[in-house]
Amino acid sequence: MPKILIIEDEAAIRNVIKNILLDEDKSYEVEVAEDGMDGLNKINETDYDLIISDIKMPKKDGVQVLVEALENNPDLSFLMISGHGDIETAVDCIKKGAFDYISKPPDLNRFLSTVRNALDKKVLLTKNKELTTENKALKRKVAKQYEMVGDSSALNTIREIIDKVADTEARILITGPNGSGKELVAHHIHEKSSRNKMPLIEVNCAAIPSELIESELFGHVKGSFTGAHKDKEGKFELANGGTIFLDEIGDMSLSAQAKVLRALQEGKISRVGADREIKVDVRVLAATNKDLRKEIAEGKFREDLYHRLAVIVIEVPGLNDRKEDISELVNHFAVQIADATGMAQKSFSADAVKTLEKYDWTGNIRELRNVVERLLILGANPVSKSDVENFVKK
Repeated sequence: MPKILIIEDEAAIRNVIKNILLDEDKSYEVEVAEDGMDGLNKINETDYDLIISDIKMPKKDGVQVLVEALENNPDLSFLMISGHGDIETAVDCIKKGAFDYISKPPDLNRFLSTVRNALDKKVLLTKNKELTTENKALKRKVAKQYEMVGDSSALNTIREIIDKVADTEARILITGPNGSGKELVAHHIHEKSSRNKMPLIEVNCAAIPSELIESELFGHVKGSFTGAHKDKEGKFELANGGTIFLDEIGDMSLSAQAKVLRALQEGKISRVGADREIKVDVRVLAATNKDLRKEIAEGKFREDLYHRLAVIVIEVPGLNDRKEDISELVNHFAVQIADATGMAQKSFSADAVKTLEKYDWTGNIRELRNVVERLLILGANPVSKSDVENFVKK
């Protein structure tokens, strides 16, 4: 329930204001202070939702209370009242942070309306703060999910390239085997770019049937094909102002490739079944595990699109080429999986890690993460070499 403090040196006026508030809403908790010093002490001790303060008072006037209180709590709502009011005083109070200013004797309707508005502002600020805190926590969680773990020379080289290219508009093609972490590179590029306040839209081209890929990328209008019951925005529109990540672009149909090429050349797209063009401002990142030059030679990938996409090429090595990162990756996944599942955390013995470093990781980092999860479930604590040998078949 709302807490309100009335700071007023005249007892009769204090009581009148208090009674007006309680008659308006029985849920209000109303306290009083007899001068500015008393009021400031109460503000420092209690979390109030609204301060109603006279201006001319002994010990500390209302403007001094306003300024000092807002130094420690800038979101606190102040409603200033005075029988000696003029426009200059009102403007000065508002400039110093007061929510509003009312002259004595106050108009009852205006006074109660201002009190309600001030309390609504407090509720809104609280909700916004909570939302901001939640968003920051979510961003930290997402950032941790896409953390690039390891200190190998290969990974450090990629980090250096990302630092150079992230805040440019250059299109980037990320290559590497399945499970090597190409999507992590894409996320880091976006987060380090000037577009990071806008969305990163991911499209797995291999997971979308060829007859639907154009609709997914560019949207469609109602009735353009069977099942198109309403207009739909495509991924390029959703990514407007931000970044689109075309994962497994080597699996995209030639028809869709032609439309992507046009979007890159002209900065415009057309929804399936529509005549109208839509302007889009999108940075394109693409990834593939295929040799696109071989695909070009076989007529499966457009050479002109390749050159549009591959302004910068980042090659992500497989785990077998960065085995010095396995120890750090194992510890990272052990903590991440335990936190996500509520599983008890376990450590890995040095012998267990050395045994893992000897294996052939054809499934790369994705495979290693699955193995760590299996060992957390089936292994002892700490996970031993024999656990690895018994539960990891290589």
